[in-house]
This record gives sequence, C-alpha cells and structure tokens, in this order.
Amino acid sequence: METPFDWLTLMVFTGLVVLLLQRSAAENPVDKLWQYAPPAIGCAVVNYLGNEGYVVVAIAGLVAVIAYIYYVLRPKISF
Repeated sequence: METPFDWLTLMVFTGLVVLLLQRSAAENPVDKLWQYAPPAIGCAVVNYLGNEGYVVVAIAGLVAVIAYIYYVLRPKISF
C-alpha cells in the first residue's frame, strides 16, 4: 500500500464487494455474479497501470470502472 492507486482501487473494490454481499443476501438477486467480474478485474489492471507509471491511462480506467459500476450495477446512492 504505497501508491495512491493502491488506496483508490482498494476503496472501489471494497465498495464493489459490499454491493455484491448486500445484493446476494436479497431474496431475489437483481444481478448475476459475472457482472461483478469486469470492475473487479478493472481494479487490478488500474492498480497495475498506476503503479507502473501510466497515470493518465490508470485514471481513465478508474473512471471507466466507476462508470460501469454506476450504469450497469446501479447502486442506490443516497446522501
């Protein structure tokens, strides 16, 4: 846990896991398990790219992962 990408991808991945656990505990799950694979793999790729110095590509990838989670998995966000 040395770079900002380690922490950023950990936060996104943790949120993804919490969303998966909440939805899998529901009586009628609204999504499939495979839908969580692309953002999980994306977090790993973004972390690797960020750690290797490809900062712009890693930031774009992180935005893409968050967009996928928001538009495909549709978490309920309330403030």
